[in-house]
Amino acid sequence: MPVSVRITNRTDQPLPRYETMGSAGMDLRAVLEAPVVLQPLERMLIPTGLSIELPMGYEAQVRPRSGLALKRGLTMLNSPGTIDSDYRGEIGCIVVNLSNEPQTIDPGERIAQLVVARHERVEWVLVDALGETDRGSGGFGSTQTH
Repeated sequence: MPVSVRITNRTDQPLPRYETMGSAGMDLRAVLEAPVVLQPLERMLIPTGLSIELPMGYEAQVRPRSGLALKRGLTMLNSPGTIDSDYRGEIGCIVVNLSNEPQTIDPGERIAQLVVARHERVEWVLVDALGETDRGSGGFGSTQTH
């Protein structure tokens, strides 16, 4: 069952929507007066014109679009960027150009995706030791077989 989320849209762009029945994310669009060019390794906060009011217990995550990352080297810094339920400001996307060439972002271009998800709050229980597992304290790559 869908969760109701209040949204404001100060643009002429359509609201984000799921493109297929299996989509987890909805595309966010760049709200720009004119195209902007990102030089290699340059980053910029791109506005979306959208603000949301999430219910308590939910967050929204701003994530990269895989096609932009693969084809043009554009991705999101601070990814996934978390939007908390008590934030009411405009959603912005911190875009970085990881390619070796300047990349242009056009007004209305789909630049990121937004995933809304339920989350839990934790209550810490301070203990002297943690339960044992086969992995133990093995770090990155420790579960790979050789």
